[in-house]
Amino acid sequence: MELLDVTVTLPATHGEVQLTETESPYRVLSFPIGLAEAASLAMARDGSAGARPTTHELFSEVLGLVNVDVIALRITARSEGTYLAELDLMSQRGREVIACRPSDGLILCLRQTVTAPVLVNELLLDLAS
Repeated sequence: MELLDVTVTLPATHGEVQLTETESPYRVLSFPIGLAEAASLAMARDGSAGARPTTHELFSEVLGLVNVDVIALRITARSEGTYLAELDLMSQRGREVIACRPSDGLILCLRQTVTAPVLVNELLLDLAS
């Protein structure tokens, strides 16, 4: 999957993320995210940084300093309208998988030197189409 778009339509109280498959049938998964996360995601997508580091920029830099790589983001399920995700990390200690919000995981994937892949459970894509 790749980030197709992140939008904020004012006066909405949230942004909207659209992910698309990189191969046919090019299904799209859309879900809402907070306004701050939408701004941070747009900055990560554009490769820009704020005058002072955002939380995501700081966390990404810390991961790099302690030699932890973001291997992938997996959007795994949906519960009561909320998407659930896991961040797959690799360090000298080995592989770690931690729960995260999809928006935070997306931002961290985009903030890596080499963008980490975003994987989505096939059942979620089937439900979205």
